[in-house]
Amino acid sequence: MSDEETPIFERGDVVYGGDPFNGEEDARPWLILSNHEGRPFHGEQYIALTLTSKSWMDGLIDIPGESWLRGGTPDESRIVPWGVQSIDPEDIDFWQGRLDSALVDEAVAALVEELQ
Repeated sequence: MSDEETPIFERGDVVYGGDPFNGEEDARPWLILSNHEGRPFHGEQYIALTLTSKSWMDGLIDIPGESWLRGGTPDESRIVPWGVQSIDPEDIDFWQGRLDSALVDEAVAALVEELQ
């Protein structure tokens, strides 16, 4: 995340904010996948995957404690590789942490596999 007045979140950041599937009153953590400088809408729109504390669904990606470079979630969480969403800065309430790049790469590969 940048130190600017309006932060720009980076690949691997986990942010907490509104869930467009469940309405304004519900929020959840999101893993930022894509926000490359030079791309359209840099810092204005993020491709993200949702995190969940559920464990009963097949295909979720566990987040080991050592994968958190900074921050974390209050409950043990998993990445939902099919839970892709485009979120705007207005959807983000706060920065929650950062995951290591190997786990982010695994999540992107799982998303691509979901789409094929």
